[in-house]
Amino acid sequence: MLSRVANSIYWLNRYIERAENIARFVDVNLNLLLDSAVVDAQQWEPLVLTTGDLEIFRSRYGVATAENVVRFLTYDEKYHNSILSCLLSARENARSIREVISSEMWEQVNSFYFMVKEAAEADPQPELPSFFEAVKMASHQFAGVMAATMSHNEAWHFGRMGRSIERADKTTRILDVKYFIVLPGGVGSPLDELQWIALLRSVSAYEMYRKTCHRISPTDIAKFLIFDREFPRSIQHCLRSTEKSLHLISGNNGLNTWCNPAELKLGKLRSELDFLSIEEVIDYGLHEFLDQTQRRINIVSKEIGDTFMTIDLEAVS
Repeated sequence: MLSRVANSIYWLNRYIERAENIARFVDVNLNLLLDSAVVDAQQWEPLVLTTGDLEIFRSRYGVATAENVVRFLTYDEKYHNSILSCLLSARENARSIREVISSEMWEQVNSFYFMVKEAAEADPQPELPSFFEAVKMASHQFAGVMAATMSHNEAWHFGRMGRSIERADKTTRILDVKYFIVLPGGVGSPLDELQWIALLRSVSAYEMYRKTCHRISPTDIAKFLIFDREFPRSIQHCLRSTEKSLHLISGNNGLNTWCNPAELKLGKLRSELDFLSIEEVIDYGLHEFLDQTQRRINIVSKEIGDTFMTIDLEAVS
């Protein structure tokens, strides 16, 4: 497969998934505000901090008010990780490989982009909860259309790797947002429980979590979102999905004595999670663990680019 095609299908899926997860990011904060008495800046600045782009935000917007943060993360054309910018990048990647993807995929990306672009230009702009729900559904539709209309060949597996890598990264960041926001409210308080429920809903995990665990427990929630092998947004599930596609692309069954650097880095990260307990994560520090995992996921992404794509992948922020 051409490196250009692999790069474009990989990033097409990463950008679509990133747009969805940014919508989830902001939506969970809006839900938390309904039950929180925390000062506005205390509630919204951590959201920008966990994107890694706090300095960019401060240089352009200053104070982290709800209005400023929502504008920055949702509609800001000059911010490369806003929902609008992600979909523009997704659309350009899709345009460059029209001969590889299905016409239905192209139509879905195109309509998704124009839906968000029209919302950004509308006066008044749409209600945020309904808008973010529409973003999430459009992302699900793209994944469904891709699964149903594209041959599950190497190109499809590069796309699945992009989606899984992005999803793993954003699950760590959504958990990290909760880590920062819960501190002013107090661990174990009624507000704290409402915040954890909102977190679960933000990753569509509430119902599946309650089927597994019958009470709201921060430790059990962290365990579920990090280690559960069956829930599609858990970090471990995403890494295992990435690894399966990576082995199918490389022709390595995971048992060979030689692996490419991407397989080595990913295999080490995934296998360490296999033998790690939630108690060890808590003892180490949830924030520290999530931060380290984010960095290692970024290294895996870079190794995938260096191994299979001659053009450099952009740095993931």
